[in-house]
Amino acid sequence: MVVYAAQGDPRRSMTLLWRTESPDAERPGPKPGLSVDLIVETAITIADAEGMAGLSMRAVGDRLGRTAMALYTYVPSKSELVDLMYDKALAELPASYDGGGWRADTARWAEDLWDFYLRHPWVLQVSQARPVLGPNEYVVLEALVKILRRTGLRPVALRRLVSALYSCVREPARTASEARLAEKVTGQSDDEWWYARSTRLKEVSPDFAERFPTLTWMEGEHAFRMEDETVSYLEQEAREAFEFSLAVLLDGIEVAAKAE
Repeated sequence: MVVYAAQGDPRRSMTLLWRTESPDAERPGPKPGLSVDLIVETAITIADAEGMAGLSMRAVGDRLGRTAMALYTYVPSKSELVDLMYDKALAELPASYDGGGWRADTARWAEDLWDFYLRHPWVLQVSQARPVLGPNEYVVLEALVKILRRTGLRPVALRRLVSALYSCVREPARTASEARLAEKVTGQSDDEWWYARSTRLKEVSPDFAERFPTLTWMEGEHAFRMEDETVSYLEQEAREAFEFSLAVLLDGIEVAAKAE
């Protein structure tokens, strides 16, 4: 499920995101006690538990003991709500990293983002094709660019590295989060799925080793073996992919920085 952010009214959405006016000033309504922040925090709680599929203005209203209509005087629609949720959640991430050299701080930034994605997997459903353009989104970006600027690389290179680093974290995190949800959604454990399919694969492709000799060689070298039997294979693989690709990317940045 892909959700495109920034689909609501631009003026209203950006005003709420950047708080250029009090979001709760002089709100009409029969009952006091609601606020934009409370609505957004409640929506995040629902999305954390049920994903984007479980999120609606009605669901938020029910959780707060209000009708969906009562929320619209605070947040105009679900589109603006998604923008506010996304930017509010990003406020959990550090605003700066000054604990070590650029390499150590970049690794910390990436680890923090990995943990953030797994805490809030619904964030991965918000497409990057239309950025929210909220303040906390810029805070996270500013923190990374500040770190990378210490490498001495030129601005164009920094822009490219930002995209590479986000992808390095985001895509493996998406796989890990989907692996965690797979059994709940499908009703079938990883072991049940793998054993059922691998058995059939041997039946339908008895010449598998001849057709795919390189993959068979990797299997013979135990390349696909994971150490922790209590964690999903795909989640472990995603974590390894994240760590390995981050290390390779940092090595490449170091080489490029020395060449400047």
